[in-house]
Amino acid sequence: MQLDGKLVAITGSGRGIGRAMALAFAQKRANLALIDLNAEDLAQTKALCESAGVRAETYVCNVTREQEVESTLDRIVSDFGRLEVMINNAGITKDALLVKVQDGKVVGKMSMDQWRAVVDVNLTGVFLGAREAAARMATLGNGGVIISTSSISRAGNMGQSNYSATKAGVVSMTVVWAKELARYGIRTGAIAPGFTRTEILDTMKPEMIERAVNAVPLRRMAEPAEMAHAAIFIAENDYFSGRVIEVDGGQRI
Repeated sequence: MQLDGKLVAITGSGRGIGRAMALAFAQKRANLALIDLNAEDLAQTKALCESAGVRAETYVCNVTREQEVESTLDRIVSDFGRLEVMINNAGITKDALLVKVQDGKVVGKMSMDQWRAVVDVNLTGVFLGAREAAARMATLGNGGVIISTSSISRAGNMGQSNYSATKAGVVSMTVVWAKELARYGIRTGAIAPGFTRTEILDTMKPEMIERAVNAVPLRRMAEPAEMAHAAIFIAENDYFSGRVIEVDGGQRI
């Protein structure tokens, strides 16, 4: 796919990996539909994209709410008249052990609120974004590509029953959609980032960051732009579909 003049919609594009993806596609002369819950973050991403000389519009949307996703995609297609790339990047973490036991007594559990919140955003949000994008791409008749953000935690990571389950589900859905949507000229792909330098690190203690970096063979964190590079590859390579790219510095969980 030649990206010049195409329309790329990105959830979670207010900051972090989503913003890096938006900037990378802007450098390829693609126009952007920026989707997030935080209007201020979206405004900053919009300004950065526009400085690259492309059109960017913002859409405040909760990806867990079906009607909001439907109406947002309707507005995007109405505003731009097209949709070639949909990136489902919005995601959250709410880590906890399945059960925590001290001195033979259960002192903690992963709560249903923690479970549901992560499933709603990371799995249902991706499903809704992909479904609504696919419906519009098929109607427009020009094909397209749906890219979703997974994680190397999809293999299973302690304290992340909810997160690991959703990120494994993202990859499984990517394979299913590749088989179902190929007839409409729609490809799919997923990206599984490793330990990446984003705003979420602000909540981590320095010793936790050091341990995480030491577990990476390349001995450094990834930069968001390196994840964006993977998204560009998936979008541009017309024979890529139904697979996941792990960008993890050689780390395996």
